[in-house]
Amino acid sequence: MFSKVLVANRGEIALRIIRACRELDIVSVAVYSEADVDSLHVQLADEAVCIGPGPSRDSYLKPDRIIAAAEITEVEAIHPGYGFLSENARFAEICESCKIKFIGPSAELIRSMGDKNTARATARKFGVPVTPGTDGLMKSEEEALAAARKIGFPVMIKATAGGGGKGMRPAMEESEFLAQYRAASNEANAVFGDGDCYLEKLVLDPHHVEFQVVADSHGNVVHLGERDCSMQRRNQKIIEECPSPLLTPQLRKAMGDASVELVRKIGYENAGTIEYLVDGPAENFYFMEMNTRIQVEHPITEEVMGCELIKEQIRVAAGEPLSSHVRDVRPRGHSIECRINAEDPYNNFAPSPGTIDMWYAPGGKGVRVDTHVYSGYTVPPYYDSMIAKLIVTASRRDVAIARMKRALSEFIIRGIKTTIPFQQVVIDHPDFVAGTYDIGWVSRYLAERENASGS
Repeated sequence: MFSKVLVANRGEIALRIIRACRELDIVSVAVYSEADVDSLHVQLADEAVCIGPGPSRDSYLKPDRIIAAAEITEVEAIHPGYGFLSENARFAEICESCKIKFIGPSAELIRSMGDKNTARATARKFGVPVTPGTDGLMKSEEEALAAARKIGFPVMIKATAGGGGKGMRPAMEESEFLAQYRAASNEANAVFGDGDCYLEKLVLDPHHVEFQVVADSHGNVVHLGERDCSMQRRNQKIIEECPSPLLTPQLRKAMGDASVELVRKIGYENAGTIEYLVDGPAENFYFMEMNTRIQVEHPITEEVMGCELIKEQIRVAAGEPLSSHVRDVRPRGHSIECRINAEDPYNNFAPSPGTIDMWYAPGGKGVRVDTHVYSGYTVPPYYDSMIAKLIVTASRRDVAIARMKRALSEFIIRGIKTTIPFQQVVIDHPDFVAGTYDIGWVSRYLAERENASGS
């Protein structure tokens, strides 16, 4: 086991990793930007090193500064969390060259599965269903348009280097295709430095369901059930739940088996997530992408499956086999997560940075809050707007929904706007209660609300 680990991230996930290290008797090192000096992850780490100014491009996205901090503090491993450099193959290679263990898969697998076009081809090779689409990247707009006509509209344009909803555009008909193609490519080039795109048939009214997988270096591969992430706005998740209310036992088994087989065939190690689109009738599923890192919504899997994924990541990276309770996992109950974002849901979800004058988090049976903020904390304007994750767990889905309603009503955050009022509406909506929502639900609801207010 490692004796000292650097956490190459910030916020709640950095704090989550630091806590896991402490319980494993591992010394933790935090890195932080000047804007994060007062964040809890900095205060609670055993050591902390400032790596630059507030903007992430000048701090958390600087591999050289993170490696310098690692070498100065003499760590044995680096945990990247999610976002930032977590799926950066070059960073993983740099760690390896510096004799520092990257807590995640190999650089080769990050590169192959992080490239969406290559990942699709890999999934198809090993028999995992994929949506009809192009076999490679488009070399020109003319080639892309011809391919779209062959696939048939509507199509989804996807940047191969995209992520987090960036570099994705639907084209419902031919007349809008070129404008949407250019928009997807330009956005991906600006955000990721790579504007190459491919095309997929657009599955109408789909559900977004992902399977958590974990594999070690001893040949053990398991999936830890699925999460339904269909409640999202502009490809950004708002509420997730485990298990999915949509899947039948037969479909769950087929998707789980496909996930394990894919991970085994590519020789993957550590935690990862296989993301799928499931059609409206819940009859067909299609591989979408693989995330070669821990996910924001991993706590709901932990609660239902009775495991700790961050600890398991560290153990696997240290060469240990999967824990017995992970290999023989048995699901229990239902868990729901609300991402609490510093945004104004009634002003087009505009970011709402600023000082939190009062912070009161809910508690009680089955309630978990993962956060790095507190009363008096100032939310900086440089990063993702998520300030907390509210997770509730109960024996049944209806009880979990009632518990989430109660917990959201107890959550008091003053000084900034948050998404809590919107999530209270969603949790109470008949479509959510029935579990019949899909990826387009939030967009349709917001459009209906805007039309109603304008009439």
